[in-house]
Amino acid sequence: MAIPRVKILGVPFVKTTLNDFIKHIVTEHAVPSKKATIVTANPEIVMHANEDQSYMDILQQADYVTADGIGIVKAADKLGTPLPERVTGFDLMKGFLAEANEKQLSVYLLGAKEEVIRQAKNQIEETYPNLKIVGYHNGYFDWEKNEIADEIERLKPDFVFVALGFPRQEKWINQNVERFEKGVFMGVGGCFDVWAGTVKRAPVFWQKVHLEWFYRLLNQPSRIGRMMAIPRFMKKINEQKAKERK
Repeated sequence: MAIPRVKILGVPFVKTTLNDFIKHIVTEHAVPSKKATIVTANPEIVMHANEDQSYMDILQQADYVTADGIGIVKAADKLGTPLPERVTGFDLMKGFLAEANEKQLSVYLLGAKEEVIRQAKNQIEETYPNLKIVGYHNGYFDWEKNEIADEIERLKPDFVFVALGFPRQEKWINQNVERFEKGVFMGVGGCFDVWAGTVKRAPVFWQKVHLEWFYRLLNQPSRIGRMMAIPRFMKKINEQKAKERK
């Protein structure tokens, strides 16, 4: 069953809830072994896509783009095309791992530093003992040699989580996905760091009041440059809304 889309500055976001989307991906793709690519996009990613046509093409070619950020949800409301809620990368990964654990599906992890991915792998296996992590590799490899893609092609995992940071993770998936027979492929940014315990996710209170981004900024002040994409994003949304009124 198709999921409706909402376009925000050219990026097609799926109009769905977190739980419904997890069920859709598992029943329509993971269990019947049908490929899917997922991008979790926040305002920074949307702005990058609007400044880099090749990256915009990748987002438009992805099977699903979810609203990873309250800024996307607020923008959809302002444009009169509301989205029901945020569908974040970490929550999606957690939901997919829970489903993989229940259904004994297989997982491949790609990205981050060696010590981080090892710790993340151990924590995931401890939390979800029934899923199968069939392989993993850190984010330092030669793209041209295709050794990682060869391994994934041979192992045929049900889920492949790629933590190379945007836009590299989406580019790697887009560049290699055609060669795979099956698998749900999703870029997960810094999720491995959270699983490894090297980065803490915002407490539930901060998440509920939609200030998770501010909590991350307080803990990682170096992100201030990246955060400047948010006001630029809202400016573009206001400009689009003004054009629609004329």
